[in-house]
Amino acid sequence: MISTADLFDERGDEVASLALQLHDLGGRVIFDGPIRTVRCHRDNALVKQILATPGEGAVLVVDGGGSLESALVGDLIAASAVAHGWAGIVVHGAIRDRAVIATLPLGVKALGSNPRRSAKSGVGEVDVPVVIAGVRFTPGHHLWADADGILIEQ
Repeated sequence: MISTADLFDERGDEVASLALQLHDLGGRVIFDGPIRTVRCHRDNALVKQILATPGEGAVLVVDGGGSLESALVGDLIAASAVAHGWAGIVVHGAIRDRAVIATLPLGVKALGSNPRRSAKSGVGEVDVPVVIAGVRFTPGHHLWADADGILIEQ
């Protein structure tokens, strides 16, 4: 994969750069794929459900509203994502089980971590456009991530 810096130089305004500084928490720092989305607040039932379906190299963008009060992804959900062929997960919120997730062949970027579990009610929306830090993530558009950050096809 081409670096995000080189990709930005090549494509310019065709891509948006996420200025929000996320931590690289998965076993892969470099990943890319078509975007899928979940919007939820302190409830990860939809995240678990989606990551248990064939990912086919996609990246799940989870808009948790920036909440660090409870984790939206843990080791079992991340392992399910690997087993189902997902390229990565971007979480505008917290994860847990960082040590285990760091060993998985999965890209994971998040604001941070919290050992607290989230609710499991299934409240939220799937495959809707989400805006994080002023950048629109549209299902089906492409996302590229590496140590420098995230670029999104516009």
